Amino acid sequence: MIKALQNISRWLSTYTSVFIIAIAVFAFFVPQTFSWVVGYTQTAILGIIMLTMGLTLSKQDFQILAARPFDIFLGSLAQYTIMPGLAFLLTKLFQLDESLAIGIILVGCCPGGVSSNIMSFLCKGDVAFSVGMTTASTILAPFVTPFLVLLLADKSVDVDTKGMFINILIVTILPVIAGFLLNLKLGQKSYFPTLRSLMPGASVICLACIVGGVIFSVHDHLVNSGWSLFLLTFGVVFCHNSLGYAIGYFVGKVFHFGTAQKRTISIEVGMQNAGLATNLASNFFIATNPLAVVPCAISCAWHSISGTILAGIFMKFKS
Repeated sequence: MIKALQNISRWLSTYTSVFIIAIAVFAFFVPQTFSWVVGYTQTAILGIIMLTMGLTLSKQDFQILAARPFDIFLGSLAQYTIMPGLAFLLTKLFQLDESLAIGIILVGCCPGGVSSNIMSFLCKGDVAFSVGMTTASTILAPFVTPFLVLLLADKSVDVDTKGMFINILIVTILPVIAGFLLNLKLGQKSYFPTLRSLMPGASVICLACIVGGVIFSVHDHLVNSGWSLFLLTFGVVFCHNSLGYAIGYFVGKVFHFGTAQKRTISIEVGMQNAGLATNLASNFFIATNPLAVVPCAISCAWHSISGTILAGIFMKFKS
């Protein structure tokens, strides 16, 4: 039984992108299948994903991370300059109307997404560095995101600072710490390596559920917007996301990062917390700019899909 589960986990980590795309397509045509992945359930699934990440971390990982504050600073700086700048330039290049422009800029001004930690894990990136970057950029988000949106889109956005911090704590920090402590306490047990070998598959299944839930949540918005609008918006989202990956990797190369760190900063910069962007668009722009939610929703699904594809590509190359 355990051998079969290990084989399934190995298959899922090898063919993550194929599996996630298949789930995304299925969810689009049968969205009700994932109607349960909302609210606290979604939060719990994200927490499970982060717990699996924590199980891979050791004391050495955090000691190395604590000795590299410049790397975290550089990653956060790249996050909040590259992605907002690209978003602004793409809205001008594609001549997007105000609603779509606001949506793309919102995505660009948000912190890194939790899914980026999964991708770093799957492609053998630096998971501790990934979690550190995500946490740092998210803690800065209540201050930086509203300022950048006001600067680039000339729109005011209020962010629930307390709520966002609690969300970071529950979804990211506490599960990672719990996983790390379990690794510390049980790492020498004979059964623990077997348990850890199942974690990649569990992460992929949880991620597939999150993608399905996101598509369920935004299905009606996508259908009602029409295909031409969808294709235009997807084109902008694709460029924004892909350029973020490429420039993030280039930043790592310029600063002579190792292979694992270059992969991590590429994924961290390119993958945004589009779920937060969707929430902000729904709360603050739905009345005046209802289409602002569309780029955020498309980004939400696409970033998870593209991240699995990039992780798969990284796995095929040594550097």
